[in-house]
Amino acid sequence: MANWTSDELDTIGGAEELRIAPLHDDGTEHGPVTIWVVRHGDALYVRSAGGRRGHWFNAARERHEGRVLAGGLERNVRFVEQGDDATNEAIDAVYRDKYRGYGARYVDPIVGADARAATLSLVPRSA
Repeated sequence: MANWTSDELDTIGGAEELRIAPLHDDGTEHGPVTIWVVRHGDALYVRSAGGRRGHWFNAARERHEGRVLAGGLERNVRFVEQGDDATNEAIDAVYRDKYRGYGARYVDPIVGADARAATLSLVPRSA
């Protein structure tokens, strides 16, 4: 399994937004969607604000592969569902800290139960 480099973690994890483009089962790319991204330790995470009903989230679950672009860096990734409560609590804290300037109106949904149930880890993969 590939790992993120320190520079990639800093660049993507430090970006305000990330463009995510999951691949459908037939290999075509779902149109890119702009979302928030956080770093926790040596891992990168994204959540669907719409929870498990989110269109891009369901596209990501079809093939578990896609592409992300953040901070000028573009990478092919695998999407791994995250369900560990302790990790999700830590991810909540990172979302609250990183995006606190947006206010509770935007932050509360991304740390709510629906979005928490739609948490994906981004894992780098070869082209």
